[in-house]
Amino acid sequence: MITKAELLSCAIAKFTQFGSKHVTLDELANTLGISKKTIYTFFKNKEDLVTASLDSLLKEFRDDIDGIVNSNGKDPVFCVILIYRRGFEYLKYFKPSFLFGLKKYYPKASALVDDFTEELSTDIVFNLLKKAKESGDIKQDINLELMVKVYFFRIDNLIFKKHNLFELYPKEELFQYLVVYNLKGIVSSDYTNRYME
Repeated sequence: MITKAELLSCAIAKFTQFGSKHVTLDELANTLGISKKTIYTFFKNKEDLVTASLDSLLKEFRDDIDGIVNSNGKDPVFCVILIYRRGFEYLKYFKPSFLFGLKKYYPKASALVDDFTEELSTDIVFNLLKKAKESGDIKQDINLELMVKVYFFRIDNLIFKKHNLFELYPKEELFQYLVVYNLKGIVSSDYTNRYME
């Protein structure tokens, strides 16, 4: 018998690769070697499955973020870099159709993404950068709220415009331009880490 965790893992892999609208419950059941009825023992409908799958993926990323901050909390700028490096690992598996399909067909799941993105940028990243500014690692004249809104809020939208930037540029180059170079512009002259050397 399949477990709920196995079902969620398979579902999120399929949904992010092909778009949640394009993966049917029949296809998912066939992939797992189960009946569609088995899926309904765990979830009342496809939207619940999509939402639970996404929630599981976002929890995994939150755990990664907590681990990064707990291990590197003395250097908040470095934490921000590591958080987005890990985020890029997640985003590279997403097809644009996955995120666009959420907005159009699965509003509960889309709201999860929006809430997570808001929390990541305006709470986690903002507070890390604020801590860095207080310790002198970021220039004092930087408006952190504006910085976060311009450069760190909804990076996924920038990457997944009409032409997926992951398909046009190497992941490392995108990471440098979208994260590291933006942070280089606001750190104090005596601050450095291995990504900024």
